[in-house]
Amino acid sequence: MNDERLGYEMSSELPDLPDYDELPKTDFGIGASWGMFGQSDEDGLLNLHGPATTLQAAQSIVTGEVIRLDVPLDFFDPPLYGRPRYTRDTVVTENGSVDESYSALNPQSSSQWDALSHVAAYPGKYYNGATLDEVLEGRNSIASWARRGIVGRGVLLDLQRDAELNGQPYDPGSPHAFSVADLERARQRAGVEFRRGDIILLRTGFAAWYADLGTDERQRISDRANMAAAGLEHTEEMARYLWNIHCSAIVSDTPCVEVFPMGHSSPESPFGILHRALLGHFGMAIGELWWLEELAARSHDDGRATCMLVSAPLYAPGGVGSMANALAIR
Repeated sequence: MNDERLGYEMSSELPDLPDYDELPKTDFGIGASWGMFGQSDEDGLLNLHGPATTLQAAQSIVTGEVIRLDVPLDFFDPPLYGRPRYTRDTVVTENGSVDESYSALNPQSSSQWDALSHVAAYPGKYYNGATLDEVLEGRNSIASWARRGIVGRGVLLDLQRDAELNGQPYDPGSPHAFSVADLERARQRAGVEFRRGDIILLRTGFAAWYADLGTDERQRISDRANMAAAGLEHTEEMARYLWNIHCSAIVSDTPCVEVFPMGHSSPESPFGILHRALLGHFGMAIGELWWLEELAARSHDDGRATCMLVSAPLYAPGGVGSMANALAIR
């Protein structure tokens, strides 16, 4: 099948979403949504957001409480994956105002979004059939999401709490792989039914675990060779589940949503790096390193696992990621 066009015809209304097993497959063997929202689309499953989903998300607001979901820019210090520390320089001008500039600031070194240009579906092809040259020229960049903003219903699944209540040995800083059954059990504990366009928030406890680490351990795990983190299992079953619940985005408090290390050593397995399926094939937004502790605490207090989630990504033409700039409104 020609990956440039996978058989969808765009109409003035959003199409009904097929099940995963009905999706045409790319040459890499994964079902893809390419062309579902138009051949030039750069928004992916955020196309599921619109006035109706915004109004539905607003129904999750009961108390009006606002909870920030970002950590400070310097929370992960040194930054994970060996990324450089940013520097901030201030200048006092002659008239007494204070200006500042940032150097070596990686938008993905703290709470962040991965743009659809961040990870390829497979070598040389990105979401909706974009080529590497097109991505380097700005296609599928974070600017597309920034233009529209991200507003939807957030659904919290507390995987750490569920694992503990289920009597499972659990360490957020280990390669603990969460299965589809784990997500379903957490959803049932939360008492929610998924809706089309939901933003799924996975609390694993990783960010809070990191906050308690000493300086030496933080330094050690900043090298990706020494890092491990709980996350979603690398399976087609997981990809199928996430597509079939028709969420627009998957977010966690971990470095990569999926269990880490990823399966870089198994290129023959298309699901060894789940990002390929989610970003590259589905057009599903991925958020990482978010702070979900306060939201989880409030959810446990009053039994409400949903919120209105609002995010304003960095309007950076060509950017492959952004700070999350995310708020939960309850």
